[in-house]
Amino acid sequence: MTQKIRIIVHAVLALAIMAAGAAGYLVLKSGRQAPARQEVQIPLPIVRTVPVSIGDLDMTLSGEGTVRPLAEVQIVPQVSGKVMEVSPNLVNGGSFEKDELMLIIEPDDYEIAVTQARAGLREAESNYQNAAEDSQAAVSEWQALHPDTPPPPLVAKKPQLKAARAQLEAQRAGLEKARLDLARTRIQAPFDCRVSSENVDAGQYVSPGQSLATVYATEAVEIVVPMESRALEWFDVPGFTTDQKEGSMVAVKAETAGREIVRNGRVVRAQGKVNEETRMVSVVIRVKDPYATTPPLAPGQFVEVAITGRKVRDAAVIPRAALREQNKVWAVDPKESRLYIRPVKVAYLDARGAVLLAGLNAGEHVAVSVLKSVTDGMKVQDVETGRKDTP
Repeated sequence: MTQKIRIIVHAVLALAIMAAGAAGYLVLKSGRQAPARQEVQIPLPIVRTVPVSIGDLDMTLSGEGTVRPLAEVQIVPQVSGKVMEVSPNLVNGGSFEKDELMLIIEPDDYEIAVTQARAGLREAESNYQNAAEDSQAAVSEWQALHPDTPPPPLVAKKPQLKAARAQLEAQRAGLEKARLDLARTRIQAPFDCRVSSENVDAGQYVSPGQSLATVYATEAVEIVVPMESRALEWFDVPGFTTDQKEGSMVAVKAETAGREIVRNGRVVRAQGKVNEETRMVSVVIRVKDPYATTPPLAPGQFVEVAITGRKVRDAAVIPRAALREQNKVWAVDPKESRLYIRPVKVAYLDARGAVLLAGLNAGEHVAVSVLKSVTDGMKVQDVETGRKDTP
């Protein structure tokens, strides 16, 4: 084959290949369909919610405080002398019943004083008897000489009789004072009490007014609990929110010695002043017989209190996380899956959550999760947490 023929053959093959490619392209192009237009689906915000229940609710208002004694006094002597005997219970932590002997001051000097006062009284009684007889004799003599004229006071010896009577009364008072001083050498417990501190030993000389010990009453203890002013609307505080003498019942809980103590008490009063800085009202709760249990409800313990309040009609309890600023919630209609910004009326915040008086309906949900942006009526994906806060 010549060179010219070879070139012609190669050219024909190249043209044939190009024609075949062009034909294939036209066939593919004619069978291709334009893709359909698709709308972009924007995912709905996911909102975690809890269901709302409406019903009657017994308000329970919580607080915290420290146990303090109902009464605490210092034991001081009213007479001076050497301490002869000290009760073994007169130590820090010791206990006494009312009128139980705590210590004895040497009584010898006071017994002598009683004897002297008794002798002085007898002498005063004798002097008064003599003065009375002298006065009667003088009056009789005067009447014999002057039957129609009353005797002058000096003739009847009235001043002497009055002086003798005054001396007799003074000696009687002196004897009473001596007996009282003798009785005061025996110092007794003023009430059922426990000792919080002591500073006396046998052989020590003590003086009137000297502090020998500090004791506190065990009849009852009190707990001062600061409360928001609006919380007092829901329970009884004698002299503050009610004229009744008895206030609301209270459950007092403390933990000590690895055990939990729960005691019942009552609200007895509110303290005299509202705190000027916090505007809180200090409510006083009293618990009787704090040492009736083991371990006891001792002064100084930190306690939690739960005050039983009034019954609230048609109330709802929601988690605190569901309450937004300015007392609003995000209510979710589970049927429409729409979120609504709803104002609510808050009664109180307690351990269960926020107690609402109005603003929600039964069957609705409230959102507890946080969203960056919220609009009223927006569509959401409701994911119920399964928690129910029922009244």
